[in-house]
Amino acid sequence: MSYRIVIAGLFASALAACSWAPGPALDGSRLDDNLRAKTGTQTYPVQLITADVIRAQIDAVLASNSQVSPARGTDLRTSIERYEYLVGPQDVLGVTVLFNPQLSSTAPAAPAAAQMMPTEAAQPQLPLDQNGFRVSRSGELFYPPVGVLRVGGRTIEEVRRMITRGLERDLRDPRVDVRVIAYRHGRVDVTGLVRNPGSIPVTDVPLTMINAVARTGGTMPEADVQKVRLTRGSEVYELDLEALIDRRNGFSDFLLQAGDIVNVPDRLGSRIFILGEVAKPTSMLMNRGRLTLADALAGVNSIDVRYADPRQIFIIRGMRDSPTTPEVFRLDMSQVDALLLSTQFRLEPLDVVYVGTSDAVRFNRVLEQITPTIQTLFFTKELSR
Repeated sequence: MSYRIVIAGLFASALAACSWAPGPALDGSRLDDNLRAKTGTQTYPVQLITADVIRAQIDAVLASNSQVSPARGTDLRTSIERYEYLVGPQDVLGVTVLFNPQLSSTAPAAPAAAQMMPTEAAQPQLPLDQNGFRVSRSGELFYPPVGVLRVGGRTIEEVRRMITRGLERDLRDPRVDVRVIAYRHGRVDVTGLVRNPGSIPVTDVPLTMINAVARTGGTMPEADVQKVRLTRGSEVYELDLEALIDRRNGFSDFLLQAGDIVNVPDRLGSRIFILGEVAKPTSMLMNRGRLTLADALAGVNSIDVRYADPRQIFIIRGMRDSPTTPEVFRLDMSQVDALLLSTQFRLEPLDVVYVGTSDAVRFNRVLEQITPTIQTLFFTKELSR
């Protein structure tokens, strides 16, 4: 009898050893951690996905499309036709006075038949800044034959007329041409996932959003072209480049302004996460900024029919805007219209889709955990007889 008890004890010890060291594990004896602690006590209401929720989503999308944006309500062709470059600080202007090279910022050869006015011979040579006159930080231009001119914020034609009026005091019918030799005042910065990020000077050639991205080499494969951000002054706009190209939802390409910052982000901010009782938990990138709940579930081969509770399809939203107060939605796939609703429910970046576990499966998993212990006790008792 004692021999059997010893064998049973050794067998039980062997089984217990397996439970004590089931595999690689972190020694928690040196960690001061309360596994029962909760992240908070606040409760969150759960909205059942119904036709009213889908309708509210559609209204929200329409309201978003109607918000003020530089890409809305503008006619690109008209904007280009009306575009005029405004002179700014640090620009270098070139001045040419026909038949009067000594009054010009450059000294082109005058035509042989040209005759100079008597007063022109007394004019001194003018100081040059890379063959031009530099506009000061205060927007003033020093042109010696006329003096100091306030040219900041004026068009080239306006500057030409100002110089012409000043020269009319000494010249009869002066012919003046003004051009920008170096554009140093305004720039547009293009950053993020473009092939050649950098600054693009604003010139007399209109610069559009699509032009700016193209001139920096285009976007990288990992770029999220649906979430391009434009910073203009204190305002930040989120734009969809594909919508600008396709002219969707009233959006179209538009002119950029000096000081604009264009940032092309990566696609990591447009992921959604699918967890719980699904065939293949994973993260998924949104397709052109759009993804429905049905798309997400189909992308992971649907819910796991062996373990999932079809009434517990949760969508947890708010990680980007309000991570401490998430919105929670629930889809009941046991209802007839649930599949149609899932095809219309739009997911947002960083949404978490969680498929709950059925009560029966939870109970069976508890049994799976305690069954080895019950078997050990049973065999120990049998061997001890």
